[in-house]
Amino acid sequence: MYKPLEAFIGLRYLRAKRRNHFISFISLTSMLGIALGVTTLITVISVMNGFEQELRARILGAIAHATIRPMDGALMDWRSVIKDVEKHPEVDGAAPFIEEGVWLQGEASSGAFIRGVDPAFEVRVSEVSEKMLSGKLTDLKPGEYNIILGLGLASRLQVGPGDRVTAIAPRLKATPIGATPLMRRFTVTGVFEFGEFENDSTLAMINIQDAARLLRMPQGSTGGVRLHLKDMDRAWQVARDISEDLPGYYSVRDWTQERGNLFRAVKTEKTVMWVILSLIIAVAAFNIISMLVMVVTDKQADIAILKTMGARPGTILRIFVIQGSLIGIIGTALGVVGGILLAQNIGSVVPVLEHFFGFSLFPADIYYITALPSELRSSDVIGFALMTLTMSFLSTLYPSWRASKTHPAEALSYE
Repeated sequence: MYKPLEAFIGLRYLRAKRRNHFISFISLTSMLGIALGVTTLITVISVMNGFEQELRARILGAIAHATIRPMDGALMDWRSVIKDVEKHPEVDGAAPFIEEGVWLQGEASSGAFIRGVDPAFEVRVSEVSEKMLSGKLTDLKPGEYNIILGLGLASRLQVGPGDRVTAIAPRLKATPIGATPLMRRFTVTGVFEFGEFENDSTLAMINIQDAARLLRMPQGSTGGVRLHLKDMDRAWQVARDISEDLPGYYSVRDWTQERGNLFRAVKTEKTVMWVILSLIIAVAAFNIISMLVMVVTDKQADIAILKTMGARPGTILRIFVIQGSLIGIIGTALGVVGGILLAQNIGSVVPVLEHFFGFSLFPADIYYITALPSELRSSDVIGFALMTLTMSFLSTLYPSWRASKTHPAEALSYE
């Protein structure tokens, strides 16, 4: 089979048993360093992707992708609004809501956000019915003044299903003895857990009609409409387009304004981690420079003989570029295979390590997420592989260029 001269000699140098074993050692460490760096980078970023997805699932299971509220506080004919909104091709579902900060009094007391919902519509925009530890969302029937609490909130109030809590709203009503706050007693009929601190510790849900009575709002009125979209990353744009098509003036708020800072922090952390771990690959790639410099010094006579036989400088340059690049290619291939295998099986590897070393990485009494999630993305793998190959290739250029500038007479004068 035909093989170009540069590839033939470059492969021969790579496979040859060199007189200088230190050069072979540096070649091997460069290859293993690249493989280790790529494996680590793929695994760590996949785990961070998994945490990001887990956070999204837990947080966005309770909050809407976007909300639309009347700008002037006017009453909203929410049934007609929902009918119009759900015609939009990017909307999966919509539901009315009333939300107010209140003070809840049980065996103990705590501040909370109370959300009035319609159970028939709420299942279209949230996963609360799937997160119930006890009771059902359909227990929130109008006029019965039932309430379901987040697990953390129920714990702070020291109440459970069947207990009574009093909701005190920050609004006043006139009475013969003066202005008094609005309040109503509710019966706890269920507890939910999303596995996210803020939702579980501050959120309570009641029927939307009961919320209207508590806040002295006209029956049939609502605070706004919550949206669940097919593409949550376009929430702001879609919600704004919808609000512009509706009669009247509406304010729009999306999930990035509710929890955006958390996800931006995760994204920043991923970027920083990517930079730090890339340095491992850079160090391994720079070892290729050291290895090639020593190879070029060791092969001065060979280079001189090739040049006297008519080899051009470009031929000499390509010989050593191929040799160094092969180290990067092999190391990258090993790293990609190792990274994919480890990222896909990290959930099985961690319990083995925990058992072997006798510790728990995510104790259930401290963390909401007790397993190590991982989401392997092909775009990440391809990006890391290309970055590593580019570093490896660039590391070969200077030593190869120096080899191409070797003068045969000077090199052979010492032989």
